[in-house]
Amino acid sequence: MRKILVTGGAGFIGSHTVVELQNAGYEPVIVDSLFNASDDVIDNIAKITGKKPAFEKIDCCDKEALANVFKKYGDIEAIIHFAAYKAVGESTEKPREYYRNNLVSLLNLLDLMPEYGVKGIVFSSSCTVYGQPKQVPVNEQSPILPANCPYGNTKQICEEIIRDTVAAGVPIKSILLRYFNPIGAHPTSLIGELPIGVPLNLVPYITQTAMGIREQLSVFGDDYNTRDGSCIRDYIDVVDLAKAHVLAITRILEKNTDPVEVFNLGTGNGVSVLELVHAFEDATGVKLNYRIAPRRSGDVEQVYADCTKANEVLGWKAEVPLKETLLNAWNWQKHLREQGIM
Repeated sequence: MRKILVTGGAGFIGSHTVVELQNAGYEPVIVDSLFNASDDVIDNIAKITGKKPAFEKIDCCDKEALANVFKKYGDIEAIIHFAAYKAVGESTEKPREYYRNNLVSLLNLLDLMPEYGVKGIVFSSSCTVYGQPKQVPVNEQSPILPANCPYGNTKQICEEIIRDTVAAGVPIKSILLRYFNPIGAHPTSLIGELPIGVPLNLVPYITQTAMGIREQLSVFGDDYNTRDGSCIRDYIDVVDLAKAHVLAITRILEKNTDPVEVFNLGTGNGVSVLELVHAFEDATGVKLNYRIAPRRSGDVEQVYADCTKANEVLGWKAEVPLKETLLNAWNWQKHLREQGIM
C-alpha cells in the first residue's frame, strides 16, 4: 500500500481524512504534536476502519524529528499537511506564534521532501486567502486580497512558499485545497471536533451551549450588510471534505497535471450565522441560548465558494445536507457526554 504522511492527522479534518485514506486503500502515517488533539483519536479511527494507523507524536517544527519519520517509514510517497494553528480570532492576539508555527512546519516539509523522494504535497489552505472578497461566490481566479487576520496571512504566505519552491525547480507537485468552513463529525460519532478549552469555532460552541457546557453563544455582529445582519459562510461537511483529499492525493500520484493546482472546497451556498443557529435547532429540536455581541476583529463579512473547478476537474462534490451535518455534530457532542469527556 502507498504510504501517505498526514501531519495533524489526529485533528478534526486530519482524522476524518485518515479514515477516508484507509477506506481508499492507502496507508496513512500520522504525525501530530497533540497540541490540539488527543491520542484517543488513533484508537477510534481503528474502530471505524478496522486498522490502526501508524502514529508518531512529534511537532512538525522539529525538523530532526520529522526527518526521523521519513527515515523510519522509508517510502512515503506524498504528504497531506494539516498541522497548523487555525483560529482567526486567536491569531490576531498571538500573531508571532501563528507565523512561527505555520510557516516553519511547512518549510521543514519542503526541505525534506526532495531528500526522501516524496512526490507531492496536498496543502490545507483556506478561504481566508481571499480576504474580504469584492464579489461572491469566489472562484480560484478571484483576487488574493489582504488577509483580515494573521491566520489568513499565514495561509497566503504558505501558498506562495509552495509556488516559489516548485518554480525554483524542486521536483515536487502540490495541490492547494482552499477550504471554506468545515463542520460536523463522522456518522459513527467516534471522531469529531474536540477543541481543548473554550471552542474557537462556531459549531463546537453551538453544541457545547446546547449541552449546557457553555452558558450562552455569542453571535458576533448583526449589522453586517447581509440578509439578516450576521456573517455569511460556506459550511462544508467534514467527511465530504476528507474525501476531496483522497482525490487530490490520487491526482498527484497518478495523473499528469500542472505542478501546482488550486481547488476551492465548499458547498457553493452561503449560510449566515443566525441561519446556522436556526438550522441546528431544527435538526436537533434543541433551543439555543444565544445573544448578539459586538463584531469580532478579523471576521470577513461574507464568503462562499464557486466549486465548479473541484466538481469538474477534481471530480468532487459536497453531498451531505446541512441538517444532517449538524445532527452528526450534535450526536458527537452527546457521545462525548456519554463517555464522560464533556
